[in-house]
Amino acid sequence: MENYTYNSFTLQIEGFQITKDFMYPIFFLFFIAYVFVMVLNIGIAVLIFIDKNLHQPMYFIFCNLSVSDIIGSTHILPRLLSDILLPPSERLISYYECVVQAFTTQLFGTTSHTVLMIMALDRYVAICNPLRYAAIMTNKMVIKLTVSAWGVAFVLVGILLGLTIRLNRCRTMITNPFCDNASLFKLSCDSVFINNVYGLTFTVVLLTSSIGTMVLTYTKITVVCLTSKNKSLNSKALRTCSTHLVVYLIMLISGFVIITLHRFPQYSDYRKLAAILFVIVPGSLNPIIYGVQSKEIRKFLFEIFHSINSIKAKKLSYLLSFLEQMVQ
Repeated sequence: MENYTYNSFTLQIEGFQITKDFMYPIFFLFFIAYVFVMVLNIGIAVLIFIDKNLHQPMYFIFCNLSVSDIIGSTHILPRLLSDILLPPSERLISYYECVVQAFTTQLFGTTSHTVLMIMALDRYVAICNPLRYAAIMTNKMVIKLTVSAWGVAFVLVGILLGLTIRLNRCRTMITNPFCDNASLFKLSCDSVFINNVYGLTFTVVLLTSSIGTMVLTYTKITVVCLTSKNKSLNSKALRTCSTHLVVYLIMLISGFVIITLHRFPQYSDYRKLAAILFVIVPGSLNPIIYGVQSKEIRKFLFEIFHSINSIKAKKLSYLLSFLEQMVQ
């Protein structure tokens, strides 16, 4: 018969089952991935902040995606790195810390959708109503859209976690590399019917809204591009919309892989890996994709590298002059 521990405030994280031979290689792999994600996203956010040419609604809205990726990486990967170096019996976490991590996990996943939705609306206005874009996408509107993206996610996730923390717990093992809502309510021996209904409704509403927004906006954008003979408009639409769609599809595919693997318990290790890759892959590719596609970002980076090379050339010139004087 299974031993139950009721409402324990100390939980154990199952994490990855890693042998000692692979412990440090996997640790350094995830560590490099975390540093890579943080450098890229912080770099993009700072770049948008300091370059006045990037003070545009599109880039301000994109900053939300970088912030979301920074939060998603920071609340998962550092804790995961420390757990990798510990034996399974010592991978402990307090219940309250687990709740906070679960809330942040769900918030990160939800804002990935809501932010991309408002980015789609921004592209729709820019391409379908270019003459009214400045009047519609004002700073006030950007703030409203940003608050809506985060506010809706905060409320929906707050209700989701509220339904979970009301449950009594009779288990202590988190069968995941980190805490999320599903792993938390699986600790309960109470009925989780309400949780499952709300969780399913939450997922259906989020995906329907997300996919519906993409289909609707891009259908209208396609119609405008097909009926317009403006090559400049079509080129701009292709460049900016393809970037946005690629980012969205990466996030959507990563999420569906996790959902699919949840249906196959025998592939739990693959599900755990997919859950980590959901943070690393989009977080790494988002700034790269936008950085490569954005003419303004490429121009700014080129100017920085040009300035650095100029400084190096001057220093080298001074050094050579100094050596020539020494020789004489």
